[in-house]
Amino acid sequence: MVRIALALAAAAACFTAQNVAAQPVEVAPLAAPDSFSVPGRPTGLPETLWRGSSVELQRTVLPMLATKPLSPAAAALARRVLATGARGPDGADDAALLALRADALLALGDTVAAAEILQRAPGLERNAGLSRAAAESALLAGDDARACAIERALGTGREETYWLRLRAFCQAVAGDTAQAQLTFDLAQGQARDAVFGRLMAAKLGLGQPGAASLRNGLDHALSRSLGLDLSAATPSAAVAGSRDPVFDLSSLTGGVAELAHAIAAGQAVSGEGASALIAAAAEADAKSRARLQGQALLVAALKPELTPADRRRLAAFAAPEGKAPAARSLALADAAGRKLLGETALLALWTAADAGAAGPGLADRARIVHALALAGLETDARAFALEGLVALK
Repeated sequence: MVRIALALAAAAACFTAQNVAAQPVEVAPLAAPDSFSVPGRPTGLPETLWRGSSVELQRTVLPMLATKPLSPAAAALARRVLATGARGPDGADDAALLALRADALLALGDTVAAAEILQRAPGLERNAGLSRAAAESALLAGDDARACAIERALGTGREETYWLRLRAFCQAVAGDTAQAQLTFDLAQGQARDAVFGRLMAAKLGLGQPGAASLRNGLDHALSRSLGLDLSAATPSAAVAGSRDPVFDLSSLTGGVAELAHAIAAGQAVSGEGASALIAAAAEADAKSRARLQGQALLVAALKPELTPADRRRLAAFAAPEGKAPAARSLALADAAGRKLLGETALLALWTAADAGAAGPGLADRARIVHALALAGLETDARAFALEGLVALK
């Protein structure tokens, strides 16, 4: 009996093991990192940042952020969204888009975030755009050896002007003066640059360097290696680095000053305070009417609790129309209403990039402030509002 029981137990165990082995195992493939998945630094924005966004919108706006001057509030918003590690929209998985992201961060002075992203970027040697961003990041960080290693490893686009200039610098640093001279001549023949020309000539012992230049990483490296006075040069945003904007509120008085300090402190905008400002703006004399109405409009755009009387008074304000196309403003409002953080940010930055370093005009700024606040980008909405408040005279 014992032998029979043992045999039955063994058969049951065997049957159970076969059933377990036969059970299919579901393996969920891990999504490959895309151009936005790798974080540059903590930003407080969620991993759903790009949910519902369009990769084509990214391809449109990111080059603007790398080449056009932005106001302090716009630059801070751009750095924040581009430094965030979040899954991008469909199609955001190519090296060209990653290079655009890194170029924009470098141009906006966030070299730390750009370097962190590029250190984890695969295939640098196969993409000249990515390699250039990585080389500039290294030069700005003072790591000339890494920049030269990136140049030597590059397998494509090596005859582009930037790489010829960097190669000449690296050859000079390595003591290969004759080869550096040949490369320098080739670079200048391809695209003459007076500033690079005098700095590189001095590096080769062929003249005086003149003043330091801080236009980009390569100018910075040359000026530094020549021992020039860097403090006497005006740095580009990329060289100067980034910092959060701080707005001087000392010119504001009365009720708007109280509201502005509350906005700067991250406090809720008082509905009563907003109502008082709107009422004062509606009844202001001709001399102060435009300024007060502009200030009231920006405060109201942060969406405090407005009364029917507030809305009626606001509707009568004679604020000049903005410059952004009506269609883009409609798209901005729709994205904000759907709480699409990334798309709202990029549409706002498109208008901000078109406006230049002074930032958007009153009407466009009010739309941006309201859209950012509605979408959930409260910190950035407050920055745009404060920037506008102190600019109104």
